Amino acid sequence: MREPRPLQRPADKPVPEAPAPRDPDLADVRAAQRDRHAFDRLYRRYLDRVYSYAFYQLGDHHDAEDATERTFLAALAAIDRFRDEGSTFRAWLFRIAHNAIANSHRARRRRRTQPITDAHQQAAPGADPAGVVARADQQREIRAALARIPAERRQAILLRFVDGLSAREIGAVLDRSEGAARVLLHRALRDLAAELDPGDA
Repeated sequence: MREPRPLQRPADKPVPEAPAPRDPDLADVRAAQRDRHAFDRLYRRYLDRVYSYAFYQLGDHHDAEDATERTFLAALAAIDRFRDEGSTFRAWLFRIAHNAIANSHRARRRRRTQPITDAHQQAAPGADPAGVVARADQQREIRAALARIPAERRQAILLRFVDGLSAREIGAVLDRSEGAARVLLHRALRDLAAELDPGDA
């Protein structure tokens, strides 16, 4: 079973970013627009990142796998409509994932099911047991703190620190300007820091 990418405890303030370079995925996107088989390169490149984003939002491996599958099926079906007009393929893909996850939340509310918040984490063979326990405890602490902050702020943190998107790309995913995404991320980090260290709030 695939495991989500680990969350890192972020610094208190976001680091200003340089202007975004040309989309590094563009050549592969163009290839996929000519031949659908070439989409496999993009799929393999982003599978784990999209799955991690879905898992941290949904808290359940099966729901995350389903949202990930729907994301890539939708992206493949729509790849001809992608245009290099200020946004990156990565931001476009995560916007699709964002919508797939929102649909999963709506379906879950209709089913009235609860996510699994402490999914079993597989340790690597030969791993130090004390270190595994400490990392698992830290992951639970961060996941619990994330669950207590507003949903859009949580998404901003996941997109930045789990998936590595820039402020510009986060803005594209969440339908905000780059400046608004930076403000959102700053407030999200402040909220998360307060949840992780309530005595300092």
